[in-house]
Amino acid sequence: MTVLPGLLLALVLAFAGQYLSKFIGIDLMGLPKSPISAIMMAIILGIIIRNTISLPASLQPGIRFGLVRVLRLGIVLLGIRLSLSEAGAIGLQALPVIIGAVAAALLIVGFLAKRMGLSGKLGTLIAVGTSVCGATAIVATAPTIAAKDDEVSYAVACITLFGVIAMLVYPFAGHWIFDGDAVKSGLFLGTAVHETAQVAGAGLVYQQYYNDPQALDVATVTKLVRNLGMLLIIPLMSILYHRNHSDGTEAPKWYTMVPLFVIGFACMSLLRTVGDLNEEQAFGFLDPDQWKAIVGYTKHAAELCLAIAMAAVGLGTSIKGLKDIGLKPLGAGLIAAVLVGGVSIALITLLY
Repeated sequence: MTVLPGLLLALVLAFAGQYLSKFIGIDLMGLPKSPISAIMMAIILGIIIRNTISLPASLQPGIRFGLVRVLRLGIVLLGIRLSLSEAGAIGLQALPVIIGAVAAALLIVGFLAKRMGLSGKLGTLIAVGTSVCGATAIVATAPTIAAKDDEVSYAVACITLFGVIAMLVYPFAGHWIFDGDAVKSGLFLGTAVHETAQVAGAGLVYQQYYNDPQALDVATVTKLVRNLGMLLIIPLMSILYHRNHSDGTEAPKWYTMVPLFVIGFACMSLLRTVGDLNEEQAFGFLDPDQWKAIVGYTKHAAELCLAIAMAAVGLGTSIKGLKDIGLKPLGAGLIAAVLVGGVSIALITLLY
């Protein structure tokens, strides 16, 4: 199976991250609980290996599988942590911040990109990737505005670089800025970090460092709601482009832009909701202890999937590849990341 070698490498790094977390924090530092995040260690190990060793091409399909398929499975399984009412409440709470952050990125980043001399298409891709759904939004938007391959590559590289930095820094920044409030920190992570994988990683880092799973729950739901912004943003970008161009490109159908893992997450939340309705017997045949055990095992499976995906994120992060981009796209990406983070902090502080 072509995906097996790379997937096994990601799995080994996930477990290595757990081992190093305990070894450094407990064995070396003598603390009762390690202050080192296993997820962060897995990401760092992946980055080190990716940028110091020439990985064979046979590993790439498995790394990609871990980053895409295993990640999505992990996101789906995370739905078991929340009932539909809890997920819906988080989504509604997050909506004003999501709208503000997305609008700021689209309007201001696009303007600044032009001022910096970037092409309108590259500026649009960076703005869309920063505001909505990272590389997924970039790849979906590119054909609707006839973006060139190098423009897509530059935009994805910017999103990857600053998203990984945010994933490693923002959990601590959010905890400090919002004085340990896990809900506000989760809103911040869900609106300020670019990719779904990066948001999940940041939420797990927060959970492991501060022993509070609520930030991961809030961040995940916030990001999934933010992902649905593709339904509006991508057709809008296409319309604006076609006002001045006519080259046969068109926006994809709306239903192709609904991420299936968002639907899967909602289905798992529905399963949790139905299972919790009857306190005596879940689904009419499981006693409370059995249902609780199933929920617990599913949570652990979700976190294992996300750990594998985070190791794959590290293995897919090439620092050398960023040298060819140049300073202007990187500058635009940095401004976009800082801008969205700042707007997120301001709105959360103002509204909650």
